[in-house]
Amino acid sequence: MNIGAMIKSERKRQNISMNTLAKRAEIGQSTLSYIESGQRQPTFEVIERIVKGLGLTLGEFFTKEKSELEPELRRLVDTAKKLTPEQRESLQRLLDAINKD
Repeated sequence: MNIGAMIKSERKRQNISMNTLAKRAEIGQSTLSYIESGQRQPTFEVIERIVKGLGLTLGEFFTKEKSELEPELRRLVDTAKKLTPEQRESLQRLLDAINKD
């Protein structure tokens, strides 16, 4: 399993520039370049930060079947899971109001 190639493939699939992903992951662009090209092996912490920068969980990143949800929607769902039922209802009412426009 080539982690660098997987990262590059997912980054390109999402149409994210190397610079943008490096900023999201809080690593240097050169570091990301070395990882993607296989010249450097990332630590587990760096993999976590990159995967999070891609808007994915580690499980989603390492499964062969990619989530049907786009990363932006996946983040919304993950956030909504942490809300109380009352907060979810309030959020749903807000989304319904926005959608009417």
